[in-house]
Amino acid sequence: MIKTILLVLLIVSICHGDTVKTKRSINLSASYALIPDERLSKDISPNGYEIDLRPNIKDNSFSGHIKMNLSWGVPTRKISLHAHYDLQINDRSIKLSKQTWDNGDFKIESIPILRGDRLPKKTIFVVYLKDTLKECHHCELSMDFEGGIWKSNDGMFKGSYIAPDGMERFYLATFMRPNNARRLFPCLDEPGFKVPFNVSISRPRNYVTLFNTPLLRTEELRPNSEFVHDYFEITPSMSTFTFGFVTTQLEQFQMQNDVSKNYNKIPKINIWASKDLHHKLEEVHKKLVTIYNHLEEYFNSSLPLKKIDVIAIPGLSLMQPADNWGLIMFKERELLQPGYYHIAQELIYQWLGSWITPYWWDDAHVNKALASFLAANIVFEINNGREFNGKYPMTILYSLYYEFSKRYPHSRITGMKQETTSYKTELVMRMLNYTLGDNLFREGIRTFILKHQYGTFREYELWDILTKQAYLDNTLNLEYNISEIVKSWIIKDRLPVVDVKRDYVDKTALATQKVYLRERPHDVPERDKMLWWIPLVVVQENDINFSNTTPVKWLANTKTQILENLPGDDKFVIVNPEEIGPFPVNYDVKNWNLLSNFLQTSKGLSAIPTYTRAKLLHDAWNLAYAGDLNFASALNMTLFMKLERNHIVWNPVFTFIDHIGRHIDNSNIQEKFQNYVIHLLTPLYLEMNETTITDEAMFDLKSMAETFLCRAGYKPCVQEAREAFKLWMDSPNPDEQIMAPNKFICPIFKWGSMEEWQFGLHRVINFPKSRTQSERTYLLKNLAGCPVHSEKIAQLLNLTIIQGNSNFTENDIFLIFNMLSSGSCGYKALFNFLSDNWSFVRQRFETKTNLWDSMVGSATRMFTTEEGYQMVKKLYDQHKNEFGSALHIIEKSMRNIKEEVKWSDINLPVIEKWLTDYLATSE
Repeated sequence: MIKTILLVLLIVSICHGDTVKTKRSINLSASYALIPDERLSKDISPNGYEIDLRPNIKDNSFSGHIKMNLSWGVPTRKISLHAHYDLQINDRSIKLSKQTWDNGDFKIESIPILRGDRLPKKTIFVVYLKDTLKECHHCELSMDFEGGIWKSNDGMFKGSYIAPDGMERFYLATFMRPNNARRLFPCLDEPGFKVPFNVSISRPRNYVTLFNTPLLRTEELRPNSEFVHDYFEITPSMSTFTFGFVTTQLEQFQMQNDVSKNYNKIPKINIWASKDLHHKLEEVHKKLVTIYNHLEEYFNSSLPLKKIDVIAIPGLSLMQPADNWGLIMFKERELLQPGYYHIAQELIYQWLGSWITPYWWDDAHVNKALASFLAANIVFEINNGREFNGKYPMTILYSLYYEFSKRYPHSRITGMKQETTSYKTELVMRMLNYTLGDNLFREGIRTFILKHQYGTFREYELWDILTKQAYLDNTLNLEYNISEIVKSWIIKDRLPVVDVKRDYVDKTALATQKVYLRERPHDVPERDKMLWWIPLVVVQENDINFSNTTPVKWLANTKTQILENLPGDDKFVIVNPEEIGPFPVNYDVKNWNLLSNFLQTSKGLSAIPTYTRAKLLHDAWNLAYAGDLNFASALNMTLFMKLERNHIVWNPVFTFIDHIGRHIDNSNIQEKFQNYVIHLLTPLYLEMNETTITDEAMFDLKSMAETFLCRAGYKPCVQEAREAFKLWMDSPNPDEQIMAPNKFICPIFKWGSMEEWQFGLHRVINFPKSRTQSERTYLLKNLAGCPVHSEKIAQLLNLTIIQGNSNFTENDIFLIFNMLSSGSCGYKALFNFLSDNWSFVRQRFETKTNLWDSMVGSATRMFTTEEGYQMVKKLYDQHKNEFGSALHIIEKSMRNIKEEVKWSDINLPVIEKWLTDYLATSE
């Protein structure tokens, strides 16, 4: 019988708002998005579980007994539960009893069971009653079950690690997300059902079991038994996916200098780890307490837990930490890594995810986005965001720009779509935090927690609370609501671009929004109908103030908006500074030139913050690449880089060089572009070469500058590479290791002699199996992807395809094809090889359509000129009936080349003229 205290806890949870409604607690990944809709009827709801678990770590099996306190108010003849196919339920043990009070007497009435049965192809187990039971406020359903311990991380699983004494140690752990509790015990396995758990678990004597709640007592199973049985305190109301335990031989870390009152507070934070790791854990413990204190202050609430156990498990194979309520499992290296962000994210899930839970998985992206956004805020509070090193939010934002500007975002990959939706939601939260004030989330989330603690929520409930808070703060027009704003961003797999065209006479500007499309052709259906709610934050040169992030106006689901009171024709404006919102901004040519000229002054670099300088550069070249901005304006925006020394601003430059360099790689301006790159990067590289660099970010900047200089043919770099490579060539045993630094491999294969390239080829052929194969892969990538002389590529293709050298596998050939498509020499050489050896290659790959398709695609899709189009069309015409599975590939290539030819015809003359003028005036 479920103890009376469970019912008391249930009443408490209802009084606290138990409403009836995730690179994590409820995380949004591919597997979560594809959860089958095996929803249970809401007519029956649980009030609490009493579970007895008896795992046998040696036999990889477990048995158990469960009592469920259930309620229903409609007549029923069946009770449906979740139970995995591999969970064996003892039908004879199933019992149902009705608990009633009659004149002060507590009575138990046994209800006859007809049978228990599984629904076909569903993880649902149905208990059929002999007679219809009208209603039951407190019925107890009990049964025995047993199953196997999993090797994969589903339900309860078994893992092992090598202890410091060299012995293998085993452990048991659980991973219940998203719907794996049904693998361990029958239950109503949906996040919306939140109830108390009363749990006991057996374990070997020399192990310890950690559960969601503290240990209450331990009893002997039998006299002289090697097992004991632990009884744990009853949990607060929680979802089945937050249930968790670990049975291990790890030891608890004890603070040596436990003098701070913070270390003795409730909940107490404990760390469990291998003994040899304990000397590293004091800083980790301080970090955990620091983060918890920040969160407690931010949320204005303490968790209703007595403890939080943090476990560092050696060799844990989970892709992400397991954040059960009150019990968080990390990989050792994850817990020890520097920084606060990842730990903050896991602790936030204790509030938002465990204490308060999305009602169903379709709201999980909001939970994950909110946890990530708040974790980033905490990091900025604690150390001013130093650990991000400028990568947040730029890394996420730039990847979203690229993905959502494609003709077919995500390539229809569900998991990627769900992840990007979560990231986009996080960036929209950041936008709202800037534009509506940081009080919005602080006070709004406090209200949210107070209303939904112990309960669940739907997405709209979060937005409604934030809207009311924005009204209270007087930061949002009463005609607007946050739900409508957020919806405009989340439901579309696109992002907008805002075009700002100034009228310098009237001192106004017309701001227009449209879909941001970078990948040609721009033929997205209904693109003209897509609208967003976009805040327009404006900075003016005559009053430079980047601290005021209040929008002057909103593009409130409208196409255009007039911006007024702008400066004269000698002053610039910046819209969306600091990447406040996830959208690029385009300007008229005059405003771009004003920005370029201002940034080329020392005042400009100090007046415009780092993120905004990076944004202006990134927006300019992406818009030019997309065909929305003249390339002369985009290239003018790189002129200030001669003064720029911040790695955050340089990062978009390297991407720009790579993307544009690939596009013009097959044109007659390639050499001019390489000279431009050398002019651009040499001052930075020489300056950094003369100073001692200790900062990791600046070291990475120097390395990137050197890499791109080498690729552009910078003579000192090429000479240094050849000298280093010669030491390897002259070594008596060159196959023992790669003796040339990785940064020099590509320049040697690109600019070096045929002899040097062939030396690398022989190293790949003779590569010892005893060595790390990733080193061989690195060599092969550079052998195929770097050369600028077609003779090298021809030799590689003859060796691997015509001769069929046994040292090269099919995966190697795939890799070669892929790398050849990265440069004009590669894909042109591959195309010529395919044309010259058509019959042989077609026969060779007749039964290997994957290789054939890969070859045709790599050989045809990268051409960008009319000459290239005619080459591909000629091949198509000659062998139209012979392409087989690759027919649609070459036809797609021809369509895309036509688009690229249009781009080249428009932009290459502009780029060439700009490069010619720039090089003529440069020192």
